[in-house]
Formats: sequence, structure tokens, C-alpha cells
Amino acid sequence: MKPVPFSHNIADTLQLASKALNTDGSKIIAGGQSIGPMLNLRLVRPTTLIGVTRLEELQKIHITGDTLSIGAAVTHARIEDGIDGVDLPPMMRHVARSIAYRAVRNKGTLGGSLAHADPAADWVTTMTALGAQLVIRDARGKSRREPMASFMRGAYRTGLQQDECITAVEMPVAMGQALWGYDKICRKVGEFADAIGAIVIHPDLKYARVVVGATEDAPLLLPDMAREIARTATAPSLGDIDSTLATYLPGASRVKRQLLKTALSRAIAKVIPS
Repeated sequence: MKPVPFSHNIADTLQLASKALNTDGSKIIAGGQSIGPMLNLRLVRPTTLIGVTRLEELQKIHITGDTLSIGAAVTHARIEDGIDGVDLPPMMRHVARSIAYRAVRNKGTLGGSLAHADPAADWVTTMTALGAQLVIRDARGKSRREPMASFMRGAYRTGLQQDECITAVEMPVAMGQALWGYDKICRKVGEFADAIGAIVIHPDLKYARVVVGATEDAPLLLPDMAREIARTATAPSLGDIDSTLATYLPGASRVKRQLLKTALSRAIAKVIPS
């Protein structure tokens, strides 16, 4: 199948890109690794695609004060390679190098993945675990920030309005020193995950977060488990993980719960060996 007819415009400025989103049927395209297949399957039928990958503002990675900012059009490969002279959290570089294949990482973008909001994507879980905030801009040039933990409302649903786009992802520079564990289970290398487990702990910041991803919905935060791990420095038993998942995901099958339990226990073991 082929896409419906559409026009492809390259935005000269971020403001023009945002304004163009006010037009019915307009969508942003960055790396095209998500929207491309959806176009071919006619799951999306835009009249206009607005290219933003040439916008310098969306390509920057920089530190201001104690905040790390990563432009929305930064590719997975740039994060993987770490070639911008800015120390990125090791967790991000680890996750980036496990996304799909190098050809996909060369084109796919951080902001595009978050805006697409596939439950099985790596970045939606990773950014939730790292406590990231998204910088979002509208057609009037006004910016707002929204925590990743509340941005994704469900499978392929986000807090973005029609005329809004993600411009950057921010997090504390200190996350580069956080303790972390990340594990995902795929049927084969390069595929989307069937289960993701993530944990980030930063004692100095009194920060602890445990997240389960690829749940067919938004990433699942487990705050009680995170607090208990931070308090006791002890990993929960497999039985405790299973009962917690059963409480939060009552509709999940036994197979799905087993996969999630395995991924999360492996992630936790990387921070707190048994």
C-alpha cells in the first residue's frame, strides 16, 4: 500500500513549523522512522508533512546550569556515539545503542519517538525513569514544560495539542551519576520490546524510580517499590514483583506478567545484586 497524496514542506524556522501545525491535516516529520510505515499503511493521512530536522535549535545538546538539554531532532545514533562534547547519562547511551538497527538509529529522533508514544519504545520508559521534562512549543511561540511521567496518556496518546511540538528534553545533569539498570526482552535483536524494566536511583538527590515499560499502555511507575528499594537497599523478591504487577496490571496475561517480572528483576539486579 502507498500513502495518500501529501505535500512535504521544509520548515525554515521553528515558529513557522509550529504555525503550520494549525492547518488541518498537517504533521511534523523528523527522522520518519515511525510516521513512514504509518503513511504506507494509511494509518495516518496528512495533507502536509513539515520537515524539521534541519532546524539548528532542535539539534543542540547543551548544559545550562544544572540542566542537561537535548534537542528533539537529535538522533539515536548521536546519543549512542556521544560525539557532541557533552557527557550524557550512561543509561541514555546504553539504551540508544540497543534501539533497532544502526540504519534506524541514524535517522530516528528522540523527540519523534516520544511524540509517537509507542508503548514498546525504549525512550518513553527511559525518560520516565530519568525524570525528564519535555519542552513543548505552540504556534504562538509560547513554551511550556511537562514531565515525561504525565506526558504519555496511553498507547500513541500524548499531551500534545494540535499546534504544539516537542523542542527539547531536559533532565538534571546529576542523572549522569545516578545508579541505573535497564533490561528489555525482545523476540529478536532489533525488534520492539515485549517487556522493559528500568530503575534509576540517585541517593544524593533522594531520587528513586522504578518503571515497567511495554505494557501496551504508558510506562508504569512503581513508587512503593522504589521507596522500599531506596530505604532498604534490598532487591524485592520475584514474588513481590509479581504481586505488585498483578495489582497494577490486573488484566495482563500470565505470560505478559512473567516477561515484565523478568525484565524488571534483571534491571534491579544491575543496581542491587542479589
